[in-house]
Amino acid sequence: MKNVQLYDKSFKLYLTYEEIQNAVDAVAQKINNDLKNEDAPIFLGVLTGSFMFFGDLMKRIDFPCEMCFIRLASYEGTSTTGSVKQMLGLTQSVRGRNVVVVEDIVDTGGTIMELDQILKDAGARSVRYSTLLIKPGNYKGSIKIDYPALSIPNDFIVGYGLDYDQIGRNLKDIYVLDVEETERRKGINIR
Repeated sequence: MKNVQLYDKSFKLYLTYEEIQNAVDAVAQKINNDLKNEDAPIFLGVLTGSFMFFGDLMKRIDFPCEMCFIRLASYEGTSTTGSVKQMLGLTQSVRGRNVVVVEDIVDTGGTIMELDQILKDAGARSVRYSTLLIKPGNYKGSIKIDYPALSIPNDFIVGYGLDYDQIGRNLKDIYVLDVEETERRKGINIR
């Protein structure tokens, strides 16, 4: 699909599934090279947005590892709230373990900074960060993102796990907010 309508917003195609998969391949190759000799690291998926990236990435990891999840939330509608809520805590102990965090998107870095503190408090030996998307122009954190797949500008996107008010996660491609089309459709009841 070239365009999608989600509630009151229009979105246009930004990244195809093939482009996304090529980026996932590249990240997996780097992780496999860097961590192949470590004792079964834990891959920590940040729900809900990372589930597609997490699933595709894990299929490409070729060494023993464990997986667990945490759920954090920092977005409402199309913007970050500036605060991070922990909706579901760690689903297993990370004490003394090497952890690879798998995120969907790094925007300002608030979630990563909060998560880094959670993992330090939980006793993780080391923490590395992987994200499908990073907005380098917005990132204000000091934590190194070890395995970014793709850099994007400060645009609002949906698809491949990312949502607009909980819809659009199921789209296999990634779409960017089409401001002109959304403005044109204002006044038309599309919900």
